[in-house]
Amino acid sequence: MIETSLGQISWQTFIEQHKQATFYSQPAWLALIQRVYGFTPLHLIHLEDDKQPSALLPLYSVRSPLSGSHLVSLPFSDQAPLLADNEASTLKLIDEAIELTRQHKARYLELRTGENPVLAEHPAFVESNLYVTWHLALDADPAQVWSHLRKPVQHQIKKARKNGLLIRSALTRTDVERYHQLHVLTRTRKHGMPAQPTKFFYELWDTFSAQQQMMVLLAEHGGQVIAGMVLLGSGKTLRYAYGASDERYLHLAPNNLLMWRAIEWGCEHGYEILDMGRTARDNEGLMEFKRRWGAELRPYHITIIHSRPD
Repeated sequence: MIETSLGQISWQTFIEQHKQATFYSQPAWLALIQRVYGFTPLHLIHLEDDKQPSALLPLYSVRSPLSGSHLVSLPFSDQAPLLADNEASTLKLIDEAIELTRQHKARYLELRTGENPVLAEHPAFVESNLYVTWHLALDADPAQVWSHLRKPVQHQIKKARKNGLLIRSALTRTDVERYHQLHVLTRTRKHGMPAQPTKFFYELWDTFSAQQQMMVLLAEHGGQVIAGMVLLGSGKTLRYAYGASDERYLHLAPNNLLMWRAIEWGCEHGYEILDMGRTARDNEGLMEFKRRWGAELRPYHITIIHSRPD
């Protein structure tokens, strides 16, 4: 049986115990993006005869001026695996998601599940190959990670320290607002892209910072915040989620020192992987930046089905 509303189903335990669950699988994350953006939830859950869940696919209906109406799992989420105990449950949820896409007359269905052999073999889906992701192995001893950094990266970190840069963790909403000012500057002025609203980062802070699942690092020079980074942690993976900087100070190498502090913090807190985020394959500059840290290139799986012509 498939439910299209999570209702009173005891699905949180199912998520917590599933080995493929990520930060973006958490009920608190699903609730956050619904509060901030008002997306319509269409979550699918497969129940066995004993009413216990065996598969979960969170979905949202999204309307965008650029891409029109579509269903996605999940918005603002780099990887949201389809959590399933068996192939049969997976196929049932996929078929139901396709049917929902048609019922809602959405242009397409986008699943950011990561590697999924069932989806890979499904005839209705096409895999996008525009992005990759980068994983850096962490160690209990940060010195071990340092030894694998390329010399230019080590030089930039040392240069940032020599330039008097200080890295500190955000402590208040005011610090989050300081990061957001840089975020808007970077997204809109530098890249010409829409920026997430202040409320999004406030909600992240209020929901996840107390458990240290969300960390904001700030780089300061002469008492002024010149760059920042947002990290999200879950399980054994620490994720570089957002970064921003004031271009006037890039010659001081703040982003290198921020990344190194993120690595140190991840090592100190028992994380095994730093996910350095998705990267467009044609962005060779960013690809090389992440390569120099010793990160390993990994496929970034997005599967799409178009339900009707553009």
